[in-house]
Order: sequence, then C-alpha cells, then structure tokens
Amino acid sequence: MAKKLYRTKEDTMVAGVIAALARRFDQDPVLFRIVAITLLIITGVFPGVFIYLGAWFIIPRQSRHADYII
Repeated sequence: MAKKLYRTKEDTMVAGVIAALARRFDQDPVLFRIVAITLLIITGVFPGVFIYLGAWFIIPRQSRHADYII
C-alpha cells in the first residue's frame, strides 16, 4: 500500500509541504529543502513560490486522529 501525502506539524518550516514530500519518499527533509531552494534560485523565485502555494492548498493536513503510516 502506498504512503499517503499529508502535511503535519512535525518537521515543518513554513507549511510542511517539503517535509511531506520527503516523508512520502522516505528521505531527509533537509535534503529536500536544499533541492527546493536550489531549484527556486535557478528557476526564479515566482514559479517556485506559486508551486509551493498550490501544494500548500492541495496537500491535506493530517488530522490528529489519522494513523501514522510507517
């Protein structure tokens, strides 16, 4: 069964989008943050900001009662 993509309050810096992606792929959130910041600088700030804001609204926040998938 595939892991679901949820934002949590753990490992968040802004909205938890990058941490959610890192958790989904079983990677370190710091690595994903470095890649995200690098891509943000290379592609220009605005496309990355719009993608991040879109993901913020699309990826649901994990409720307190949801089971943690390990």
